[in-house]
Amino acid sequence: MCAVVTATVVTGISELVTNDRAHGDGSPLGVLADAALVVDGGRVAWVGSAGQAPPADARVDLGGRAVVPGFVDGHSHLVFAGDRAAEFAARMAGERYDGGGIGTTVAATRAARDDDLRALLARRVAEMRAQGTTTVEIKSGYGLTVADEERALRLAAEVTPETTFLGAHVVPSGAERDEYVRLVCGEMLTACAPHARWVDVFCEPASPHAFDGDEARAVLEAGRAAGLGLRVHGNQLAAGPGVRLAVELGAASVDHCTHLSDADVEALAGSDTVATLLPGVEFCTRSPYPDARRLLDAGVTVALATDCNPGTCYSSSVPLAVALAVREMGMTPAEALWAVTAGGARSLRRDDVGVLAAGARADLTVLDAPTYLHLAYRPGVPIARALELAP
Repeated sequence: MCAVVTATVVTGISELVTNDRAHGDGSPLGVLADAALVVDGGRVAWVGSAGQAPPADARVDLGGRAVVPGFVDGHSHLVFAGDRAAEFAARMAGERYDGGGIGTTVAATRAARDDDLRALLARRVAEMRAQGTTTVEIKSGYGLTVADEERALRLAAEVTPETTFLGAHVVPSGAERDEYVRLVCGEMLTACAPHARWVDVFCEPASPHAFDGDEARAVLEAGRAAGLGLRVHGNQLAAGPGVRLAVELGAASVDHCTHLSDADVEALAGSDTVATLLPGVEFCTRSPYPDARRLLDAGVTVALATDCNPGTCYSSSVPLAVALAVREMGMTPAEALWAVTAGGARSLRRDDVGVLAAGARADLTVLDAPTYLHLAYRPGVPIARALELAP
């Protein structure tokens, strides 16, 4: 019979990022040098200096590596089949992105069997964990029929509690716009809500395939009436109503935020809506990057996420998002790390992840490096992984 481990001390930590100002240097990252922590029942039970660590049933020595809170990826589209590599190549040759390629993924996803989608999803989540992500939000949006959207959310709910109904991703080919919005707000929402925590909408009047402000409002208000929290794709392709609509309705997050007016920034700064930036999209579409420095200096809460999807960013790498944010968007390494941990948690309105303090989930990401600075310092090198502890 295997012994049951009730408490494990993790030591040999060169640098521990807690995201708790009560620890370490008093900065937002709450950095402790030569640290240890105790995990009991999947939760953090103690954090402090390695020399003061209490006894435990088991011991894990990380040999001088850094530990950060598990990455919280608050924006992904992982339930899909098919491939759009040719579309990526066309964009690299100068073709502009407008959202139309989503239809290709819709066709492939509808044609896939449940078990095929389940296997693809499991592989993508495992890929994320291998790069340090421990919490992931997953959207539907590649079914666009009642049955296919319900299926996508049902499968996503098998791997995460952070599931988002995105029936309002685009208007499917051949559908009448007003009729489709009514379907999303009615029968589709009714079928999908039991499997979803959130509702989202691609509010992008600049795209003929996405939704304008009035349509987005109808979708969000219907989702809220069904008990779902609100998220918004906004201001990706051009300035538009998405950001201010998200703030007005109290959305947890508005994502992309590439094209912002002064009024948009002011609205975000005066709200608890998180601006989730997705730099992998700009990297993969050759579009302008969001101005993270402008948002941070205005007092906006900023998160970073991958937007892993087959069309505009087929990357599951949070470390890539960190490196791009530091190199291209004016963020410091500390701000970028906070944005993919505590910031991501705030975008999901969670206080049990994105932090390593007593009572939080024991989601640890180990870096094969002495300091978190290496996340941006060594772009493209697989130094981050989620730590697996014995139950």
